[in-house]
Amino acid sequence: MRRGLSLILSVALLASCTVGPKYKRPEVTVPDQFRGASPSQSSGAVADTAWWSQLSDDALRELLEAAVKNGYDVRLAAWRVEEARANAGIASSELYPAVQASAGWSKTKQAFFPFEFDIPSQSLYDVRVGLSWEIDLWGRVRHLKEAALARYLASEEARRGVQISLVSDVAAGYFQLRALDFQLEIAKRTAEAFKGTQGLFQRRLEAGLASTLETASATASLATTNATIPELERRVAEQENLLALLIGATPQEIRRGAPLEEQIVPPEVPVGLPSDLLKRRPDILEAEQQLIAANAEVGIAVADYFPRISLTAAYGGVAPQVSQLFDEGKTWSIGAGLVTPIFQGTRLKNQKRAAEARWEQARVQYERSVTNAFVEVANALVAYQKLAATEQELVTAVDAYREAVRVSNSRYLSGLSDYLEVLQAQRQLFPAEQQLAQTRYQRLASLVALYRALGGGWQEAPHAS
Repeated sequence: MRRGLSLILSVALLASCTVGPKYKRPEVTVPDQFRGASPSQSSGAVADTAWWSQLSDDALRELLEAAVKNGYDVRLAAWRVEEARANAGIASSELYPAVQASAGWSKTKQAFFPFEFDIPSQSLYDVRVGLSWEIDLWGRVRHLKEAALARYLASEEARRGVQISLVSDVAAGYFQLRALDFQLEIAKRTAEAFKGTQGLFQRRLEAGLASTLETASATASLATTNATIPELERRVAEQENLLALLIGATPQEIRRGAPLEEQIVPPEVPVGLPSDLLKRRPDILEAEQQLIAANAEVGIAVADYFPRISLTAAYGGVAPQVSQLFDEGKTWSIGAGLVTPIFQGTRLKNQKRAAEARWEQARVQYERSVTNAFVEVANALVAYQKLAATEQELVTAVDAYREAVRVSNSRYLSGLSDYLEVLQAQRQLFPAEQQLAQTRYQRLASLVALYRALGGGWQEAPHAS
């Protein structure tokens, strides 16, 4: 038995080969540098560093750590990885023989009706150990393992992509919260100024020194500014609740760190080489693993054209007493089976065509992921640079409006103008400050978007930086 089994295994292993296409990464066009990047930005690779270490905001760091640890999306993605890992283990196990054990007991009695009823019954015990194994003659099982492993690696890259998205959403959400805080502060400060103006006009009106028009204008400006305060407070509460959800917590107040105007924004961000995206961005790596899996599935479809050889063996014992199972009545068997497709209609052909179509879809998806990565980086670079220019102009405008308020107040106190001039200057300053706060947030958000597009700077845990 042993010699026969060894002979069959040796012949099978010597004859085994893997059919189906070998994987080759598709060629994609990679530019020399990102559109919108200067040579200094292309040198270095800021995406290989942790961006939160540059911002130095402890409150943001705490939020990121909580999101990575407790975020619902990250936890779901982690369990998807575990599922894919288990499936890969199942596929790998098919390379090895399967061994099963069985045991049984039966009690029988024969009687010859109607004459004999006192014949004693007989017990029979049996135990067997069986082995079955499909010889991977054409690489079908190896392709199954390769596809399952690629799916697992793709799920791991998907998990990393989810983590990058979550961390970037938390960071952008935190900056949005600080922008709302800043806008609320501006609104309250402006409301206090309008309140002083309205009170002054009201007293002057009662003394017959101001017109109803001046007082009504001051009252309207105060009411309009006051109306923005509860709206901003509502948005602040909603933003806090959104951040709480992202970190896997119930609605709660979010601790603040550095104010919006003190957040560090680097003047220029080195982005590295475009080719780095192919080995850093998780969506590109995920798409390639899906392509590898689809390529392996084509191999499975090709292998289905060839016969499958399986080996079976069993060894055991049969006896009337348990103690005699292996003393007498030993049984063994060994066999080999071959199943080959002869007439399947067009099933095998269409299975192969379907697998090839899935591979083509995966290839297009991979190429699209690469191209989309370049688009996202280019857009983030342009946004970061143009928002910097916009912010600088708004800073100039706000400084000018503040100077206009100061000068108009001085002219009014000197009797050179009426207070409507002061009111007009205050009305222009408020929206300019609000717009500056929003632009400042957008620039910080574009920095987060740039790191996200580069696929780097996101380590497994923020404190690891």
